[in-house]
Amino acid sequence: MRAVVIGAGIGGLAAAAGLRRAGVDVVVLERSRELRPVGAGISLWANAFTALDALGLGRAVRARTGPAAAALQAGQRSPDGRRLSRTPAAAVAGLGVLHRAELQEVLLAAAGEVWLGVEVTAVSPDGRHVVHSGGREEADLVVAADGIHSGVRASWPGDPGLRYAGYSAWRGVTSRPVDLLGAAGETWGRGLRFGLVPLRDGRVYWFGVTSGPPGCTAPDEHAAAREAFAGWHAPIPAVLAATPSDAVHRGDIMDLAEAPPTFRRGRCVLLGDAAHAMTPDLGQGGGQALEDAATLVRLVGPPAAWSAGELDAALARYDALRRPRTARLMKAARRVGAVAQAGSPLGAGLRDLALRLTPGALAGGPLRRVQAWRPPPERHPAATGT
Repeated sequence: MRAVVIGAGIGGLAAAAGLRRAGVDVVVLERSRELRPVGAGISLWANAFTALDALGLGRAVRARTGPAAAALQAGQRSPDGRRLSRTPAAAVAGLGVLHRAELQEVLLAAAGEVWLGVEVTAVSPDGRHVVHSGGREEADLVVAADGIHSGVRASWPGDPGLRYAGYSAWRGVTSRPVDLLGAAGETWGRGLRFGLVPLRDGRVYWFGVTSGPPGCTAPDEHAAAREAFAGWHAPIPAVLAATPSDAVHRGDIMDLAEAPPTFRRGRCVLLGDAAHAMTPDLGQGGGQALEDAATLVRLVGPPAAWSAGELDAALARYDALRRPRTARLMKAARRVGAVAQAGSPLGAGLRDLALRLTPGALAGGPLRRVQAWRPPPERHPAATGT
């Protein structure tokens, strides 16, 4: 069986690695001429590691993360540093944080054949033929993991298009370790948020979120971030000061306007942001892409075991399993973002009061439930090895 994966992001590389491990002949087509990790750090929750374990990649990724994030007090604070909520330690026990470049390195090493500088221009309606800038590929399976601006999804009937969430985000990583003073998580202001996430070497991945119209830019984004969060509690000023100016990037936050009507067209399936791009407010974008990959690989299984019609049934099952779960998380992330970005004094005040009055155990329940995901059973466990 031959599979063509479109896109060498987290989901595409993970799917390629899993299919290759199962014995499928896989090639990844990536339009960029070189692979550069987009963003800075990435948080992987327990469900993401469950998916990585199913793909045979969990150990390698865990080796790049450290226990620092789970050891710090998590939750929300106000700009003056007062604690608004505390996330129970059990809810963040499975959290691992690493730089995207490190995750990409692990996935790329396992993905096999990756063709760079190849732009896909069309996938046939039956999902069996891929037309690209270098020619044409025939496949038994096509995995469209070509990101939020997916050309494959846009070519399907019912593409929902994109929605601007109402805010943009600065992201950066400090160039040296910074003492987080025993706490991580987010600080919520009025139309502003700041997040602190430790990396294993003591450096800090951070993000700053600001409400406003789309397309806002500044000549010096580092200076704009420092101005936006001037006067906020320690160690935010120290984190910004420890970040090189050229390492600060800003982008509009977008998600799909609604869930697509299907993740499957013939032998082609959507995966990752191409299928369910969501706002980062739950920290589940990468995790859901990894769940997609693990689910697809488990359902497809080793190619030697296929009988007539089984692959089509497996892809239908993939759609039935992944679309409802990711649609719920897309909506949940959107709700969290709207609440967190409350801009009026009344709205922010009511939000903060609700946070203070909600018991930590109750607040951590939804987070634990999201992380409780398990992949479907393997079709033929003996054939895939360990």
